[in-house]
Amino acid sequence: MTIKHAIETNSQRHQEMIGWRHWLHQHPELSFKEELTSDYIASVLESHGIEMHRGLAVTGIVATVQGTKTGDSIGLRADMDALPIQELNEFKHKSTHDGKMHACGHDGHSTMLLGAAVYLSQHNDFAGTVHFIFQPAEEGGAGGEVMVKEGLFEKFPCSAVYGMHNWPGLPTGKFAIHDTNVMAAVETINITITGKGGHAAMPDQIIDPILSGAQIITALQSVVSRNISPVQSAVISITIAEAGFTHNVIPNTMQLTGTLRYFQPEIGKQVKERMQILVKNTCKAMGATGKLGFEEGYPATINTPKHAKKCAAAARQLVPEDDVLRDMPPSMGAEDFSFLLSACEGAYIWIGNGETPDNQTASNCMLHNTQYDFNDDISALGASYWVQLVRSIL
Repeated sequence: MTIKHAIETNSQRHQEMIGWRHWLHQHPELSFKEELTSDYIASVLESHGIEMHRGLAVTGIVATVQGTKTGDSIGLRADMDALPIQELNEFKHKSTHDGKMHACGHDGHSTMLLGAAVYLSQHNDFAGTVHFIFQPAEEGGAGGEVMVKEGLFEKFPCSAVYGMHNWPGLPTGKFAIHDTNVMAAVETINITITGKGGHAAMPDQIIDPILSGAQIITALQSVVSRNISPVQSAVISITIAEAGFTHNVIPNTMQLTGTLRYFQPEIGKQVKERMQILVKNTCKAMGATGKLGFEEGYPATINTPKHAKKCAAAARQLVPEDDVLRDMPPSMGAEDFSFLLSACEGAYIWIGNGETPDNQTASNCMLHNTQYDFNDDISALGASYWVQLVRSIL
């Protein structure tokens, strides 16, 4: 059954959704502390008589809508946490929580999923069950992993799970859908270089860890370019270099911190092995010692091709075929929806939040910008996409 644009941009429901989104934007909360957010979402669900379960991953909510006929169960997920950023916008719905901001659009994601849940609860002539997953702690807290470990798919079995993220730079009215790679795996790089400190005027009597660190920073850029096939992807970025405490003393140690990104585990393994050799031997050549460690973050977000095709087919029911992009490059950013996809097949797509010209405003800033704001004009389209996807599958 096809239902084109279940929620129109000039409808009363769309205006109601904007109200929900502005309230959420005004009350941002950080990972696992989304108490007000969770209560507000629950109040909207309850006011429309939608069954829900609360408490997974502390503040998570899973709402359930049953169709009029039996059939498969699928999951739709939105994240709901904010970032520790001071908002610099001055519109009426700006953050009222100092130092916290919805700078990634999770307020909009929750709103679009709420809109779909309310609509489908009132138009449930489909065969099956839809679980609406409102997930906490995407921003570094791995809330998706926690929900899975606490039995998300045991309590709410799903044949597939789907996610969606707004994408600044992608024009409004467009979708980007990848068959496989969407977002990269991420690991934190920690390098400790130990030398022998002393007077900066007597470098012949010391072992300089800063010199070793400088060599390592430069040499690390050869790991990907000279060890990984050009058709594969990986990124090594050193982002913090810490050493020393005054101008005339060479310190004993230097600490380097950075990030590693990749899609395929075998590529990550290869990169890390080469990095270990490089750090060890560069330090050895300089008379120092080096220790390299990695902190695992999120795995890669990789779609199941058959589910990506289902998402693309649903999107084409809403917008012209040319507005469903199937060849957009993946992002080296990371996303904890990957934990859900590791436990259940499915797909994760992007919806355009608007182009990003040089003179950025709140409606077209990049993610994590102090002046970012979710584009309310796309909330009806996003909710309609969820409705169309459900009706296409069930």
